Amino acid sequence: MENIINYFATIPSSHRSILLIGGITFFWLIENAAPLFKFKYQKGKHAVTNIFFTITSILVNLPLAFILVRSSDWAIENHFGIINWLPEMPILVYTILGLMVLDLIGAYFIHWLEHQVKWMWMFHLIHHSDLHVDTTSANRHHPGESVFRFIFTTIAVVITGAPMWMVFMYQSISVVLSQFNHANISLPKTLNSVLSYFIVTPNMHHVHHHYTQPYTDSNYGNIFAVWDRLFGTYRELDGDKIKYGIDTYMDPAENEHIGPMLKIPFQAYRPPINN
Repeated sequence: MENIINYFATIPSSHRSILLIGGITFFWLIENAAPLFKFKYQKGKHAVTNIFFTITSILVNLPLAFILVRSSDWAIENHFGIINWLPEMPILVYTILGLMVLDLIGAYFIHWLEHQVKWMWMFHLIHHSDLHVDTTSANRHHPGESVFRFIFTTIAVVITGAPMWMVFMYQSISVVLSQFNHANISLPKTLNSVLSYFIVTPNMHHVHHHYTQPYTDSNYGNIFAVWDRLFGTYRELDGDKIKYGIDTYMDPAENEHIGPMLKIPFQAYRPPINN
């Protein structure tokens, strides 16, 4: 465990890039070999659009990274945060608990909030407007959404009291799990029924991308599946019944081109058709 901690404490930027690019490549190949849906779309063109938003997310987060470092250092120096207030525990328990709190606040809670607050939803629905969800959809986020997701990640770091090695570990796991649970693949039912009690699987997250409520407002988790079950936001839907997109933006002219998507948050709110 000490070696793992030391690795993430000094993880090179190149290794983080490899996780991002390598993860997309790995799941891309699996999608090609055994896709859940045989989409009739230009996979390369679709990827270029989604990768554009991946790049904007990176550009938003890079200059703000020092805030995460300062926040983590402050929490450790001042013995602040949930995992620092608890009695001494084995490092493995300390790590898992810290990752869970980071995931709860920095992923589940902000994701749930985006579905409750209309102006936040207008930024987030760029992610939901994808009609062909695959591994490249994982980081399809409007630059504005990237900003307030960063804010909540920072809040999560302070509330957790996470050291930077744990933050880097969390971000690395989050990237790979997001690519995994967006991938155009399906796990065997038995395997999914077991894994979905612990981590968010593709079978579970695809339900969240069904185009109408109440499925849109379910399965918010990214790493740990426990939060949806605990807070009553867990839903199931057979894969063959899932239709991707969002009912208010089903026109490809609005959801397949970068320019129109960047403008969506500044348009009038459209209430759900099937509420």
